[in-house]
Amino acid sequence: MSDAAPPPLDWDLFCRVIDNHGDLGVCWRLARRLAALGQRVRLWIDDAGALAWMAPDGDPAVRVRPWRDPQPDEVPGDVVVEAFGCDPPPAFVARMAGAARAPVWVNLEYLSAEPYTLRSHGLPSPQASGPGAGLTKWFFFPGFVPASGGLLLEDGLAEARAVFDAEAWLASLGISPLPQRPRRSLFCYDQPALAAALAEAREQPSQWLVTPGPAARQVADLLGVAPEPGRTAALSASTLHFLPWLSQPDFDRLLWACGLNHVRGEDSPTRALWAGRPFLWQLYPQQDGAHAAKLEAFLDVYLDGADAVLAGALRRRFRHWNGLVPDPGAAPDAAVWRRHAASRRDALEAVQRASGDLGRRLCRFVAARR
Repeated sequence: MSDAAPPPLDWDLFCRVIDNHGDLGVCWRLARRLAALGQRVRLWIDDAGALAWMAPDGDPAVRVRPWRDPQPDEVPGDVVVEAFGCDPPPAFVARMAGAARAPVWVNLEYLSAEPYTLRSHGLPSPQASGPGAGLTKWFFFPGFVPASGGLLLEDGLAEARAVFDAEAWLASLGISPLPQRPRRSLFCYDQPALAAALAEAREQPSQWLVTPGPAARQVADLLGVAPEPGRTAALSASTLHFLPWLSQPDFDRLLWACGLNHVRGEDSPTRALWAGRPFLWQLYPQQDGAHAAKLEAFLDVYLDGADAVLAGALRRRFRHWNGLVPDPGAAPDAAVWRRHAASRRDALEAVQRASGDLGRRLCRFVAARR
């Protein structure tokens, strides 16, 4: 079922960049995945600046368009996907409503393992008023199980990961591998727990690869250095490297190169899962504390099959990294965590192969509603 080629359609994918590029990261990967499946994609973005480093080579099969009220000659395609409830321009929606054959309108939601997402996945939302009156918007929830919308997993990723040469890739960035020091990547929002993590690094030799943005700024502030790409800083027994902005393929390679990855937001936790390495996920913090329930639901999935000792240690570590408990507790057994991370990757990849990844499931979902 997952290998059947979907019929080629014209897709309009709308994305607003909020503040941390995660929405754009997901949308660019989705646009490329749809194009790889033979779909014709227009990606409408209100700020495409981050694509200069996220996707410097672009993709000839994806047409990037600036977000605006479209001109009269801009006709909606067969499918309109609004990412994360971003609401396409009203004039465009009005044309959707006026089309001889209305496009399938999909609201792509945020990734979550919470039970309500399975109850809501695939539900219709008839539009009773506004420029889209008479249309139906459909909810599509990514997820970890066959009954959900799935996870983005492009063809050939496992094969590329299997032949990856971490030392050669690091050398291409001007970084010398330090074999006796475990490598850790750092990609985070503002992170109060970072000071304690770096204090631990003073005593336990490690090699940190620090991404630009909030991670580099906070590390630089704590160390009293400038967060310049290419800079290396010493922290007693550990070494920290400030990275340049990485393309999406290189971000994947960063995760493959490290023994522990700190990731954040929407796109990177899925990439950390596919890396099959231990990781800590910092969810986007919400004032009402909703991220706490989202974290617990994810941990129920991630810790499936873990022994009680590892599960308890990791729950505390994840909660601490998300500001939900005051200390990280005892460190989990590194070797046991590595085996568990690889096992969960293999299990979740098997689900995508059997049921189709998010791209294939979305194509089937749309075909069933045309």
